[in-house]
Formats: sequence, C-alpha cells, structure tokens
Amino acid sequence: MLRTEHLRREYEIPGKAPLVAVRDATLTVDDGEVLGLLGPNGAGKTTLLRILATIIPPTSGDCWIGDRHIKDNPDHIRRHIGFLSGNTKLYGRLTGAEVLRYFGRLYDLSTQQIESRTEELVDLLDMGDIIHRRCETLSTGQTQKVNLARVILHDPEVLILDEPTAGLDIMTSRSILEFIQHARGRGHSIIFSTHYMDEAERLCDRIALIYSGAIMAIGTKQELFELTGTDNVQDVFLSLLDTFKENVA
Repeated sequence: MLRTEHLRREYEIPGKAPLVAVRDATLTVDDGEVLGLLGPNGAGKTTLLRILATIIPPTSGDCWIGDRHIKDNPDHIRRHIGFLSGNTKLYGRLTGAEVLRYFGRLYDLSTQQIESRTEELVDLLDMGDIIHRRCETLSTGQTQKVNLARVILHDPEVLILDEPTAGLDIMTSRSILEFIQHARGRGHSIIFSTHYMDEAERLCDRIALIYSGAIMAIGTKQELFELTGTDNVQDVFLSLLDTFKENVA
C-alpha cells in the first residue's frame, strides 16, 4: 500500500517566488489497485512520482510505502518499489538478459532467482525474440519491455510507472497494459501517470486528476461522473479544470 499526506515540492528561483511543482498531494493506493494519475504535460505528474520513488525529496508532507515512511530508510523502501520513468536508459552494449542479470545482482537475488524470474518475464512480456539481443539494436517498444522487466525483476509490492506507454506502438502498449492488469491481479499497488484519457478510463480502479501541481479530484469513474455531471473522463477533467481556475483566479 502507498499513502501520501499533503506532499509539496517547491523549486527555488533566484529573484522570484518559488515554483510549486506539487501542492498538497494526498492520496492512497491500496493493494491490488490501479490508480491513474491523469493530467497534461507539465501538470506535476512526473515530479509527484519521483517523490514517491524516493528520487527527489518533498519540500514538505509525508509518504509511506507499506508501514514505512520514505524518509526513514530510503534504501529499504527502494527494494519494495519498482519505478519506471519516461527517460530511463539501458546499457546499449548489454543484451536484455545481461541487463536483468546485472540489476538482479544489485537486488541481491541469487543466480537461480534471476534466471527463474527472467524466464517468467520473457513469457509475460513476450520478449523471447529480443532478450538475447543487444539493447542498442532494439526498437523503442522493445526497449520499453526490457525496461519494464528490469523494474519488476525483484517483484516489488508497489509499482510507480511514469507514462509507460508514451510513444509506443499499439501492440507494445497493449502488452504493457495487460501486464498492469496482471500485476493488479497479483495484489500489487500500482500508480501510473498518463495523458491518454482512454487508458485511464479503461484500466484504472480510481483516477486522480492533476493540474498545476494540484490534485483536483480523485475517485472512481462513476464518482467523478456524478461529481461533474458528465459521462466521460475528458469532460470530467475539463469541468474540474474550469472550477479549479475559477477558484484560483
């Protein structure tokens, strides 16, 4: 389970007021739940996910992974999360299998555990034809599959995925979305950002709508429809955005 309370992240700008990238973000992601973080580019999605993944610290506020606060033991926390960012790079001269072997050792997995887990992920993500190819020869979609396998190799309880299907072809996107559904069925807590309305509407148990660093609303599709008097996620977002701008003005 993942839980946050009043997370805030500011960036100091010399001679100007601080830039607030995330403001008062409070949310929970239960075991076996997919929470979609939906918003346009620049809304604060990546900054929030990087805080949850212990990549950057919050300016204020709290976050727990399970029963542990992320400030208490970040190294321990990282063993229980899998974080996929939008710009993660692979070692081009290594094959996919070698990348997984390398990261498996970083997670103190045994050789047998690495080999067994690699076989599982090759089947799950349909990587049989690419796992022994150098990463520098892979397409964007194939690279993303290896990246995802690297992220989940140690079978973390919490998955933090930053726009995992951005720029991918339809077949690779489908494989990744099917994996997310599989992980939910195994009880993982999953939060992922997207600006694709159809992904959020189809896949997520609940949706958090974010704009200008603030979570405007969070709930199931039906709850959001009832809140705004609409019948699709795009109209939900636009309705909430109008209200948000009126309150800020």
